[in-house]
Amino acid sequence: MSGITTRKIIRIDEDKCDGCGQCAEACHEGAIRIIDGKAKLVSDSYCDGLGACIGECPRGALTIEEREAAPFDEAAAIAQAGHSKKSEAAPKSPAAGPLGCGCPGSAVRDLRQSQSSGTLQNRPSEPMESRLSNWPVQLRLVPENAPYLKGADLLIAADCTAFAHPDFHRTFLSGPNTVCLVGCPKLDDAQQYVDKIARMIERNEPASLTLVRMEVPCCGGMTRILEEALRRVGRDASLRIVTVGVRGEIIDRETKTWVFGTNA
Repeated sequence: MSGITTRKIIRIDEDKCDGCGQCAEACHEGAIRIIDGKAKLVSDSYCDGLGACIGECPRGALTIEEREAAPFDEAAAIAQAGHSKKSEAAPKSPAAGPLGCGCPGSAVRDLRQSQSSGTLQNRPSEPMESRLSNWPVQLRLVPENAPYLKGADLLIAADCTAFAHPDFHRTFLSGPNTVCLVGCPKLDDAQQYVDKIARMIERNEPASLTLVRMEVPCCGGMTRILEEALRRVGRDASLRIVTVGVRGEIIDRETKTWVFGTNA
């Protein structure tokens, strides 16, 4: 891919890096490798700039900077990620192997091993009614001026959360004013998400904002998308973030607050 553009990209401080490799595991694009005991950015074109690797660094050696770089090449990054994983040692168990995309959050796991037969048979006597209050729910399909967005309690959920959390409707959709939008930061265009969510917030002034994401590193992109959208809008706002584990349990809740567009 030709051409140089100004965009966000990862920066690695080698003086702080101890070569632990956690950032390379979290980078689902295969952009980071450990070379001579230090994390290295293999190619600018492999880095999508979302920073899924940052939170995994125990030394604080990774930051996001805005500079001139080659455009992100998704096809090349996917190929690189697959190559990087093939060059690593084979997984010890076929129940926990990485898939070709290279994302550690996509490692194959057989979750039946952690479930008791009693849990599997614990079904309610009556089926639960849907609490979904809007359609469509896919973020790419929802019009920015949809009437149900005005002043809503806006719930933005990563695609996988409703499948992982067994009581998603009762837990997250019980509010009478809740509107649910779903998307995936890995499979969809993250910058389009930022632009669209910012316009939705600006136009509709939601009463509250909640993000439900998975624990896997690539889902951290969903957090950064919401944060960037709020900064762009530049008005006081709070974002409630709920993290769901791959076995369906809620493992973390936090609230971030922005005052005049700056994360407080």
